[in-house]
Amino acid sequence: MNADSVAGDVAALFAPWKQHRIDVNNRLVVAPMTRVSATAEGLPTEAMRRYYERFARGGFGLVITEGIYSDCAYSQGYLFQPGLSDRDHARAWRGIVDAVHAAGGKMFAQLMHAGALAQGNRFRTETLAPSAIQPAGSQMRVYRGAGAYRTPRAMSDADIADAIDGFARAAALAIDVAGFDGIEIHGANGYLLDQFLTDYSNRRSDGWGGAIERRIRFAAEVARAVRRSAGTGKPVGMRISQAKVNNFGHKWPEAEAGAAAVFGALADTGLDYIHVTEFEAWQPAFGAAGPSLVSLARRYAPSLTIMANGSLDDPARAGQMLQHDADLIALGRGALANPDWPRLVADGRHPRAFNQSLLSPLGDIKPCEMQD
Repeated sequence: MNADSVAGDVAALFAPWKQHRIDVNNRLVVAPMTRVSATAEGLPTEAMRRYYERFARGGFGLVITEGIYSDCAYSQGYLFQPGLSDRDHARAWRGIVDAVHAAGGKMFAQLMHAGALAQGNRFRTETLAPSAIQPAGSQMRVYRGAGAYRTPRAMSDADIADAIDGFARAAALAIDVAGFDGIEIHGANGYLLDQFLTDYSNRRSDGWGGAIERRIRFAAEVARAVRRSAGTGKPVGMRISQAKVNNFGHKWPEAEAGAAAVFGALADTGLDYIHVTEFEAWQPAFGAAGPSLVSLARRYAPSLTIMANGSLDDPARAGQMLQHDADLIALGRGALANPDWPRLVADGRHPRAFNQSLLSPLGDIKPCEMQD
């Protein structure tokens, strides 16, 4: 690839995107990252305000929050995780949203339910999941967990309805009270929506389990409920992955047929975008060859905005993804190492490498992340 082509790809990162209710001044997004820096009651803090504002000042067009728990029951996953389960939470978020707006950025709230992977919940001691199957792996120490995950209780139809209602209520608070510009539903990384989608964690024989077309039903119903709650003017999206925090190598056993079922079902719910996250976004989704999961999302949800996430810290690589089915590029580790990534790249400078010590010994916000 010649230098002019690379330069063109990188320049495309700074073009505005104004489709599917999304209106941002460039294609660069801060990906959601769990930072467990709220109060014990789930209220956002001053440290969080300064942390998020810094990305907007650094030139990111869109900032997506870390996963926010959606109800006062089973959704919380981590101690000191922020919530959007009541008006106090929403009013506390308002100051952060206003700060991001003042710095020139837009902000979406990512709503999540941890399901069986909950390891710190101030409301409940038991966990819920589609089926009563103990999750693989161990709780994450970086988020104050220890030991094996608990075996969850299988959700009843009433539990399922309550969880869907929780997402819808949190979305309304996010838009009407906190002032967020949009909603992202966390359907990835092994949390509740992904637990319903995954064959080995969903052994149900009712309408919520079985073939992948039924396993995606819960995510689709959440999407419809949030779409109604958010109103017609605000964008709603969903994050989707194959890998999980407790199973990095997982692949959908249905391969491309599964991707067709997942993305096709989500495209019919009224979503505006799909946020695809893989370890390396450009790699084949299944096996050693073939299309990436981003490309499959474009193929089977062609009317939606597609956001790509996964090791896209290199500007040339990020620019190339815009030429291969992505519309927006979400950075995680690259944004942590470079809250001013867009300004660095626009000035022709190379971003700094990520230092893992930033998330050690805990994943909370460090003092250096609140400074210019």
